[in-house]
Amino acid sequence: MEKLRIVFMGTPEFAVGILETIIRNNYEVVGVITAVDKPAGRGQKIKFSAVKEFALANNLNLLQPISLKEESFLTELKSLNANLQIVVAFRMLPEVVWGMPSLGTFNLHASLLPNYRGAAPINWAIINGETKTGVTTFFIDDKIDTGAMILSSEISIDQNENAGHLHDRLMTLGSQTVIESLKQIEKGPIKTIIQEDNREIKTAYKLNKDNCKIDWTKSAVEIHNLIRGLSPYPASWCNFVDKDDNWNVKIYECKIRIEEHNLPVGSLICTKKEMNIAVKDGFVKINTLQFPGKKKMNSAELLNGIKFSAKAMVY
Repeated sequence: MEKLRIVFMGTPEFAVGILETIIRNNYEVVGVITAVDKPAGRGQKIKFSAVKEFALANNLNLLQPISLKEESFLTELKSLNANLQIVVAFRMLPEVVWGMPSLGTFNLHASLLPNYRGAAPINWAIINGETKTGVTTFFIDDKIDTGAMILSSEISIDQNENAGHLHDRLMTLGSQTVIESLKQIEKGPIKTIIQEDNREIKTAYKLNKDNCKIDWTKSAVEIHNLIRGLSPYPASWCNFVDKDDNWNVKIYECKIRIEEHNLPVGSLICTKKEMNIAVKDGFVKINTLQFPGKKKMNSAELLNGIKFSAKAMVY
């Protein structure tokens, strides 16, 4: 059984959960690579990545290269004498990096590959109304999320679950799957499964302002899936329009009611405590939202301060 010397690469909170589990299972992590520090928020204060925070707190050897092809970085990486690299939510690696260790470089991806290759697999699984998803470990090659698979683990998606809750469950599942993958690599030789491409494969496109906007002409279920698939981050959005006012509003939580009606799509119907939006096959009841310059709140709290006319619409 070969003793593993691991370099870990990752940036967000999802990666921290995996790194923490690797260390807790007494694997040797000889280096941690994460994104460079960036200014964030209104004050543009320098913000450390979640992985950097964890690495500093646990006295791990930390590297933050600007370029992964930089000679000084490659020399330092080689000097760590790692025989395995693990990548979780980092960035695309050049071959000179992923090909360096003798046992290879594997990635944990938060989907059941080959489906949902790409930047936002957790979000798109919910947006597309999937009832199951999972995680996959695979050896990195020269394309994105296409390498030979080591292990896959499946999990069900509840019809009301949001991306934040699923993220946390997949982090736990991913941690277990990475440890099982490490055990297989230790024992060796490892058997992998080649990914088969087909036309039915779904993609986890990068999220942007356009694909996070709610299209109120869609069905209640599709709108519900978009809202929960983007909650709590980056959040779905739309425009509330009432007379001369036009607000860009984020929607975090809703419930739906399927029923026939004659109201125009996008009609905003409010009581003292409830806010409903008419869609083609029923109503979307808004539970949690955020108006510009205000904190996230429930509909009842918002309606205490804002009164909408009978002509208010959402777009």
